[in-house]
Amino acid sequence: MKIGILGTGMIVKALMKTIDRLDFSRAVVLGTKETEEETARMCREHGLDGYFLDYDELLESNVDTIYVALPNHLHADFAKKALLHGKHVIIEKPITSNARQLRDLMETAREHGRMIFEAMNIHYLPIFGQLKEHLPDLGPIKIVSFNYSQYSSRYDAFKRGEVLAAFDPKRAGGALMDLNVYNIHAAVGLFGRPEKIRYEANVERDIDTSGIMTMDYGTFKLVSIGAKDCKAPVRCTIQGTDGCIVIAKPVNQMDSFELILNDGTVREYRTEHAKHRLYYEFMEFQKIMETEDWERHDRMLEISLAAEEILEEGRRQNGIFTDFQ
Repeated sequence: MKIGILGTGMIVKALMKTIDRLDFSRAVVLGTKETEEETARMCREHGLDGYFLDYDELLESNVDTIYVALPNHLHADFAKKALLHGKHVIIEKPITSNARQLRDLMETAREHGRMIFEAMNIHYLPIFGQLKEHLPDLGPIKIVSFNYSQYSSRYDAFKRGEVLAAFDPKRAGGALMDLNVYNIHAAVGLFGRPEKIRYEANVERDIDTSGIMTMDYGTFKLVSIGAKDCKAPVRCTIQGTDGCIVIAKPVNQMDSFELILNDGTVREYRTEHAKHRLYYEFMEFQKIMETEDWERHDRMLEISLAAEEILEEGRRQNGIFTDFQ
């Protein structure tokens, strides 16, 4: 993979922690004039092949894949431009700001024979696969609770009247898009589309600073909590008639879980010799592209579309801006 990385933010810095383990034949970064010094330093420190300050110049280079790690509201435009230049695209979560944008990208990708991936690491973690395998041990599922509550330093600025991207409705911010998105992806990845959803949010100045989404699967119910204005020790659970699974971290950070059965059996499952959480998704993206595994590609994209539709509906129910073009 010859990858062009867009941005130098927190998620890109996280990728740098494992980039030496990834089999990139070329890696370059797109920065801005304001971040040029930081961009150049990142290249030096991590042995990258250089940087660009102009997106068009990057797209004309010999990279074959673009990783869009920019603020949420920029994902669709930058991704579409890459697809039109014949590049595969990996897009940070949430993949787009609404479902219409994602459908447009999917159509563009099909027309150009390119692949699109959402960088949602949950689906590619080895422990998530193990968890799926042990769901039948629980018997019929009854109640699921996922929680990602993390007090944001940007909330302090928000209370002072500063509206940064994380809390800006016009830039696809908010607790649902930033944190609860992980829970929703876990739900869809494990159980598919729910029959109906309801999002009850704490809305301040037109954005959800925290909220609870309930997802009705007919035979069981799922609650998905995301908060940027408060925090608590995180504990996620899946409860069935024969036992439960306990995850002591947010689902996107899970590296172990505990299986507790009604007969008193307790087993812990853990990823041995775990690598950085971003390692697994990028290795899988590269494998899918190299083997032209369109079936796997399309299956993962359907999860992204389902999650995007749920996010959009939740925001719509609370009067939060969703009319991104």
